[in-house]
Amino acid sequence: MENIFDIKGKVVVVTGACGVLGTRIVRYFAGQGCKVVLLARERHADEANAVVAEIKAAGGEAMFLVSDVLNQEILEQNLKDVLKAYGCVDVLMNAAGGNMGPANVTPEQTIFDLDIEATRRVVDLNLFGAIIPTKVFAKPMAEAGKGSIINFCSMSSFRPLTRVAGYGVAKAGLASWTQWLAGELAIKFGSGLRVNGIAPGFILTNQNRTLLTNPDGSLTARSHAIMGHTPFGRFLEADELLGALHYLASDASKGVTGTIEVVDGGFNSFAI
Repeated sequence: MENIFDIKGKVVVVTGACGVLGTRIVRYFAGQGCKVVLLARERHADEANAVVAEIKAAGGEAMFLVSDVLNQEILEQNLKDVLKAYGCVDVLMNAAGGNMGPANVTPEQTIFDLDIEATRRVVDLNLFGAIIPTKVFAKPMAEAGKGSIINFCSMSSFRPLTRVAGYGVAKAGLASWTQWLAGELAIKFGSGLRVNGIAPGFILTNQNRTLLTNPDGSLTARSHAIMGHTPFGRFLEADELLGALHYLASDASKGVTGTIEVVDGGFNSFAI
């Protein structure tokens, strides 16, 4: 019987591949028999090369390319290198993102303290950091008439969260871009080309650890507020995203486009 979840042999390109989520995703897809491409900044080269070596030692296929999700010229060279090595691109995961303190408004501040330049940089990274790689890597997909693009959205894609002003604007924009692009690509290049998003709930990462935990490891007041609105009553684990990502990358979801898959322990659906 056909296994519609089989993704063995697919070429999977992951931006932001050296974060807590990125490295776990890369290892998982390599373990499923995919050829994985890690795109990350040069400062992450040691970590990325270690992951590639680990995957190859286990019999998998992987490559690391120095990249910049805001530089189309570099991304186009990345694409040439991927096509030379593997011949196609089946899946693009836009996982690059992040936040900056000055793009937030803390409880002690007001909107008048918002740093516009920092906010612009956060919007660039989280929104254009998905738009530009998609413009590059979707081209061979369009030519082949098939492919899956997965954008990493957020809880702030659906509702504004306190403090994270710039990040929230960017992720809300990314959700809208995901839905718009799904229609645009399907209408002009066929139903084999799909665009979806995944919206993780709250996961402890290197970027948010100081916001969600105290130096002694206990939860901050913000974490307690999050737990009070999360029926699971806990943070999510990176591994809990893998099933949804596998589904969106596989033929099991070949009729699915323009959706945002929520993996959040109930946060987004819970009121009181």
